[in-house]
Amino acid sequence: MSDRRELVIVTAIAGLLEGVNHVAVGALSPIAGAAALLARERSNGGMRVSMLGSARHNFFTDGGRELFDCAAQGRIDAFFLGGAQIDGRANVNLVGTGDYPRSDVRFAGSFGSAHLYFVVPRVILLQPEHSRRTLVSEVDFVSAPGVSPPGVYRPGGPVALVTGRCVFRFDRDAARFSLVSVHPGETVETIREHTGFDYDAAGRVPTTPEPDAETLALLRGDVARGLAETYPEFAARVLGQAA
Repeated sequence: MSDRRELVIVTAIAGLLEGVNHVAVGALSPIAGAAALLARERSNGGMRVSMLGSARHNFFTDGGRELFDCAAQGRIDAFFLGGAQIDGRANVNLVGTGDYPRSDVRFAGSFGSAHLYFVVPRVILLQPEHSRRTLVSEVDFVSAPGVSPPGVYRPGGPVALVTGRCVFRFDRDAARFSLVSVHPGETVETIREHTGFDYDAAGRVPTTPEPDAETLALLRGDVARGLAETYPEFAARVLGQAA
């Protein structure tokens, strides 16, 4: 049996990173990092992973600035982005809640999220906490917009949202999410109950498949050992691998 976070890691790469040549992972992103490393293992080394904060899995010498430059040149195919709030138009809030600038709660800030959201073709949103606090009808502050007005040059944007309860796909033309699978133990009704924005759903929504034994062995073995260099606590606690 897999841990829910392991399910999210595997889900985050299932079909979402196929055909990707270069995936970048931001700082403080162990779930995204594990997903990227697992995707690379499955590609037999045919995928490049750039993970900020890592010496082993980072080819940049100047951190974020090189990442942004590389993305602007079209040399990054996929990126993972989280948000304290995400709404139904895939707007992301990394600044704070409440009436800005007198926010009730302040977060770490946007960093380069708005830039990467515009130029990376395949942005996968990750939010392990699936609740009406995090998935809201409208974000309090737009750190990075999910869609842009007609006429705005924008090669990048969101393709999916993976949470601790389900997987949504994002339609950029409709500016709307659709529910594509619910994780084991969840139902269409529980997803509606815990989601603050409206979305589309088919008459029958499948259950997200559990990782098979071979995938779990790879995740808890080679992937966990590679991740432990940057995220030793997560690799040990979640994947059972000491640094």
